[in-house]
Amino acid sequence: MSPYALKRPVEIMLVEDNPADVRLTVEALKEGQVRHRMTVARDGIEALEMLYGRSSIGVVPRPDLVLLDLNLPRKDGREVLATIKSDPALRSIPVIVLTTSSAEEDIKHCYSLHANSYVSKPVDMDQFINLVKIIDLFWFQSAQLPML
Repeated sequence: MSPYALKRPVEIMLVEDNPADVRLTVEALKEGQVRHRMTVARDGIEALEMLYGRSSIGVVPRPDLVLLDLNLPRKDGREVLATIKSDPALRSIPVIVLTTSSAEEDIKHCYSLHANSYVSKPVDMDQFINLVKIIDLFWFQSAQLPML
């Protein structure tokens, strides 16, 4: 069932170390009118701590979707993806790799780790807003997500 059917905001975890990309994502979600609550993890270790309930910021809601950058400090996005998708308690969370890399080896590797989608970040704000609308339309209005 979609989070919209529940009449609650979508829980999004953004795993991104670049403050400019965080701001861009926040703005795109506002412009795209996605009703959401976003948790931001600035590196891979912080993301996993949040997912496992060991965050220093307190309890973080289980995300309906993870937007994951690949090039992160301390633990990169590939390792985070591998951990999420190998854990039975987390693997049902859709993970969209949202990164600047369009390298074929990164794309293949992420899909081999069971990424739900791989998207190269557009540089243009309008294209980024459109991408967020597409993510919203597919993941929160069309796809059936597990109720956990």
